[in-house]
Amino acid sequence: MRFFLRAISYIFHPLLIPMAGTLAYFLVTPKYSPAELQVGNLLPIFILTIIIPIITYLILRNLGLVSTIFMPNPRERRYPLYIHIILLFMVIYKVIPNGYTIELHFYFLGLIVAAMSALLLLFLKLKISMHLMGMGSLFTFLVCLSIHFKINITIAVSLLTLATGVVATSRLYLHAHSKPELFIGFSIGILSQLLMVPYWL
Repeated sequence: MRFFLRAISYIFHPLLIPMAGTLAYFLVTPKYSPAELQVGNLLPIFILTIIIPIITYLILRNLGLVSTIFMPNPRERRYPLYIHIILLFMVIYKVIPNGYTIELHFYFLGLIVAAMSALLLLFLKLKISMHLMGMGSLFTFLVCLSIHFKINITIAVSLLTLATGVVATSRLYLHAHSKPELFIGFSIGILSQLLMVPYWL
């Protein structure tokens, strides 16, 4: 059981949330999306939000600034969050053509708001669940895409809801977070996306 729940923490790691939202957008949108546009978004986003953070983590670990990929110590989370926010801004300004993929533009803005909220709470000595924050962001984005494009993706939303419950269970079982930290993280993920909804829905 411990191995399974630990694997869940890796499979649904917060680093994958930006890429998951981007993939979900291109799978759901009825807009014509030529292959060049999709690759032109997916590849840079994959590099900026997954590859570079992994390399950065390895560097920080060698420097002794972080201990594990889950960063249990609140102080360890500051540098990765700084870098994460900068990379998300790069995605918005250099990758996503917001005139065409406005939904993705505001999805990433919501992710930035969530990350900055998590960083602010760290300065207040509160470590929230980044896993649940990411799941909350992705869940809200999927629901809003369904409403926006009038597409029934109930199965996808249901599976994501189930996955969110499993992720929360894994974080509790592994003693990574308390229930309030999970709840606050999930709430921030949802609210950060809802703040963006009036601009594109």
